[in-house]
Amino acid sequence: MAADRLQKVCIIGAGSSGIVAAKTLYQAGVPFDCFEKGSGIGGNWRYGNDNGMSSAYRSLHINTNRNAMAYSDYPMPTDYPMFPHHSQIIRYFDSYVDHFGFRDKIQFSTSVEDVCHVADPAGGVGSYQVTTSTGQHRSYKHLIVANGHHWNPRYPDPAFPGTFTGETIHSHDYKTPEQIQGRKVLIVGIGNSAVDIACEAARQYGEIVTISTRSGAYIVPNWLISKPFDSLANSITSQLPLSLQRRLLGMSLWLARGRQENYGVPTPKRPLLSEHPTISQDLLNLAGRGLVKFKPNITRFEGREVVFDDGSRDRFDMIIYATGYKVTFPFFKAGFFNVEQTNDLQLYHRVVHPDFTGLYFLGLLQPLGAIMPLAEIQAMWLTSLIAGTCRLPGRDQMLRSIREEATKNTQRYNASARHTLQVDFHPYKQCIERELRRMKQRAVMEKR
Repeated sequence: MAADRLQKVCIIGAGSSGIVAAKTLYQAGVPFDCFEKGSGIGGNWRYGNDNGMSSAYRSLHINTNRNAMAYSDYPMPTDYPMFPHHSQIIRYFDSYVDHFGFRDKIQFSTSVEDVCHVADPAGGVGSYQVTTSTGQHRSYKHLIVANGHHWNPRYPDPAFPGTFTGETIHSHDYKTPEQIQGRKVLIVGIGNSAVDIACEAARQYGEIVTISTRSGAYIVPNWLISKPFDSLANSITSQLPLSLQRRLLGMSLWLARGRQENYGVPTPKRPLLSEHPTISQDLLNLAGRGLVKFKPNITRFEGREVVFDDGSRDRFDMIIYATGYKVTFPFFKAGFFNVEQTNDLQLYHRVVHPDFTGLYFLGLLQPLGAIMPLAEIQAMWLTSLIAGTCRLPGRDQMLRSIREEATKNTQRYNASARHTLQVDFHPYKQCIERELRRMKQRAVMEKR
């Protein structure tokens, strides 16, 4: 295989993370191939994406404000609302790609079917043999995985006892309110998608919608005193002790909406910032009007009747599981890894695999904030690593760091597949920025 081919980078996916990787490599003059299964960019944000993987529904809006979500060198238009619709987000992504001029570097309607790590017989780092749906076989020294982690539905495991004889779907397959028109709906889960669907159903049809939740969630509004609520978080407040952060957030929530249990919404027993919050401007008002009600976890199914842990039961026509997604890499076959059951892929700073040189994961995190700016700083770091202006520490040091990060995560967050990807926006961004500065300085010293 030609040496120049082995120097090239392969990017899997042209969603919000894949395109910022492509743009950063393009500007640095690093050659790459980017393969996108669909016919357009945007991944999960492209409603009706023909790659079959988008979880976007027709009414979807972002739940982080436009300024916090935008890439650092390409702000969203000021005529956008503060929380834009998905159609505006896709226009922004398309404009970003065309503005920086790398659309022709993306191979659309081309999925990566298989990735095989090929060892170097001379003892080098080896390469990645990539097979695409169009029959291409190419080798790369570096592989950036940006295929997203909100497309393979996760259901409760083990499943609830009994059989539900009504209709069952996952929130991934919910697109329009017509799907639930005239049906009595139970939604399992209290994350952002669950609450969006519940509020839409309640507003559209005035039917009582029931949410089943094991432990509840803290409901965070979009606005506080005419300012986006998420704009209150910054690099300064993120450095405060966790107890003080919780106190400040609790006071802000009280000012914004009082006590959520007064609206009929259960409050978690866990402290604030020990789980991912649920963002909704509408849930409390609709619950206060009696249009959304809450039940504990499901005990069992009996036909169309659902029995709950508090002994109550009710009859439903449809259950929507809003129970998250599996982290899945269908192109990795035998010899790699399977993390679908736990979502727990141990990576150095959530990006670098310590056992496969040149293998990187972009946007594989769940921040308290927007993913896009974090994927952007990850892409800058990866580009520096690939270009040789930045170095990684040794494997043992990376493994120690991974263990330390995992320990902090389990101490702070409740155990769940969702929280294996959890990061705090500002501390994580500062961590990658420090890594860039430190390893660049080390590389310079080693060249002297």
